[in-house]
Amino acid sequence: MNIRKSILVRVYLAFGLMVFGALAVFAKLLHLQYVDGDKWRNIADSLTIQERVVEAARGNIYSVDGSLLATSVPEYEIRFDAMSIPAEHSDVFNNKVDSLAAKLSSFFKDKSARQYLVVLKEARNKKQRYVLLKRAVSHQDLKVLKTFPLFKTFREGKRRYSSSLVAVRQNKRILPFTNLAARTIGYKNDEFRVGLEGAYGDYIEGKSGAQMMQRIAGGVWVPLNREVEVAPVDGSDIISTIDVNMQDMAQRALGKQMKISNADEGCVILMEVQTGEIRAIANFTKDKDGEYREKFNYAIAQRADPGSTFKLASYLAALDDGLVDTSTTIDIGNGTYKVPSHTIRDSHAPKKSIVTVKEAFEESSNVAITKLINTHYGSNPSKYTSKLHSWGLHEPLHLQIPGEGIPVVKTPKNRSWSKLSLIQMAYGYELLLTPLQTLTLYNGVANNGKLIAPLFVREIRHLGNTVERFEARVINKQMASPEAISKIRGMLEGVMIEGTGKRLTSPLYTAGGKTGTAQMADNARGYGARRYQSSFAGYFPAENPRYSMIVVIRNPRNGYYGGSVAGPVFKELADMVYANDLKLQGTFANKKVNTAGMRTPLTLNGSKEASTKVYQALGISPQNWNAISQGDSAVSQKGFPFMEGNIKEGVVPNVKGMGLVDAIYTMENAGFKAKILGKGKVIAQSLAPGQRLKIGSNVSLELN
Repeated sequence: MNIRKSILVRVYLAFGLMVFGALAVFAKLLHLQYVDGDKWRNIADSLTIQERVVEAARGNIYSVDGSLLATSVPEYEIRFDAMSIPAEHSDVFNNKVDSLAAKLSSFFKDKSARQYLVVLKEARNKKQRYVLLKRAVSHQDLKVLKTFPLFKTFREGKRRYSSSLVAVRQNKRILPFTNLAARTIGYKNDEFRVGLEGAYGDYIEGKSGAQMMQRIAGGVWVPLNREVEVAPVDGSDIISTIDVNMQDMAQRALGKQMKISNADEGCVILMEVQTGEIRAIANFTKDKDGEYREKFNYAIAQRADPGSTFKLASYLAALDDGLVDTSTTIDIGNGTYKVPSHTIRDSHAPKKSIVTVKEAFEESSNVAITKLINTHYGSNPSKYTSKLHSWGLHEPLHLQIPGEGIPVVKTPKNRSWSKLSLIQMAYGYELLLTPLQTLTLYNGVANNGKLIAPLFVREIRHLGNTVERFEARVINKQMASPEAISKIRGMLEGVMIEGTGKRLTSPLYTAGGKTGTAQMADNARGYGARRYQSSFAGYFPAENPRYSMIVVIRNPRNGYYGGSVAGPVFKELADMVYANDLKLQGTFANKKVNTAGMRTPLTLNGSKEASTKVYQALGISPQNWNAISQGDSAVSQKGFPFMEGNIKEGVVPNVKGMGLVDAIYTMENAGFKAKILGKGKVIAQSLAPGQRLKIGSNVSLELN
């Protein structure tokens, strides 16, 4: 009996627990539905429908002449909605899918028509609505795709069918000029902000839009609607100060000299004197494969001892303080100057022991400047360093692009100051400046003492309207007295006439400049590694400076003096800028050629009208040899001869002696295709002049 009661009790208890559990589950369901229902419904919706960001098209970056330096090009992912035609109308789908497969195969040339057909039909069988067909499709290609069967809306009988094409837009950033000013244009990502792209990213990026996306079978997200809910606002455009032609010239001149000198790295900067606008900036690094590429912006970021180019500051300080004049003499002895625990040496033995300040500057004497600064500032070095600080040389330039190296121009208050510091600073050591900071100093001298910060961006525009315009920021209205500035400019011009830069002079324009050669510290090895930095800084034309420029080449292996390594880049770029900037050349009336006693200049076949116009503009009397040969003009007629070119289609012209451009122009106008061998002037051509041949025939031109 007791056993039976015990069993019944256990059964009742179990039943009670089951009932209680059921009631608890039911209560929980009620709670979830009526109390927490909204919460869980929102969570469920968020797992199937989400708002996704639609990227705005980034603004363009233009050069000062209106050329595109960087732009955003739309690219598309092409996806296939296999169920845009309802299942009950599969016959319509089947009638057109073969044609679509054939079109896709012919257009993309990556799969056969059969392979595309398998993909399209499989998507239909699986009822897929977002099948990827192709990535990185251009806007022009998309326009073509929209004409394909099933990819365009169409009518079949009385029914209208929507497109099966789903195009997902993405923006691709491209540089139309590839590596031209690539480091200055820069980029922006989650980790780094580089160049103009990084500095003006907030303007360039615009405002993103929004589109509702729905998750379907297989975890694939598809647009809920074909059109975006919130349209993106495209970014603003940046008008830079870079000139495409000058930038190209700068990169070619620097690249050529880097190869000749077999250097590790180098840069060149071209600045407009009065505005501070950077017209060209190029940086090259020797890569592992021996090629030179833009990998780091040395021009704005590389701090180093400037070396002899900094002597400009030392001499200007002494001139402005009235301690010396250009005619003041200095005894440099045999080119050595002993100071406590150190001996200063000149790079070359001096021609004479007593020199003027001007002569010392022109020959870049280390002994002269250290002796001068030590003599006049040795008892009060703060006077010298305060002068440098008053010009703002110790402050960063606060550039419009990130990455500027912070300058170091120390004073006696610095812990690292020693008895040698003043002497070392006098000729460009124990201080750190970037090439652009040094150029800013030279530009200030060229600008009659007005020191201005460099500009990389002229203005910001949105939809063609100016949002913000930038003007030169004045760092120091008058660095030194007009008299001191005038004297230092005369000394800079003397360098180009009598000093270390005389090999760089041009008969077409004047210039002022200074060579620089500095030993580079090599970490723990110090200066013992014998690695050098060669530089040249200056401006042109000297009488009314329009452009300033600095060239810095680091660790060259074929020579290391600034005049022979960096100087040629200065001259080549200045020559090209002068040739292309008509404002520098004045009028032809000021360029008349004195023909007295001259030999007859070399002239080649050319246009009668063009030759006559050029000769007359230069004040030269032209004489047409064609007219002489036909008896229409006397041989005794005074003037310089030219031959009138007579290009006839199908008749091989004579291009011997012509340059490449003229030779190709002449050959192609005659109807022949030129193949070029060598460089220089044409010394031989494979087809004899005067032959009548089929238009389109090939001709080889040998140049030397």
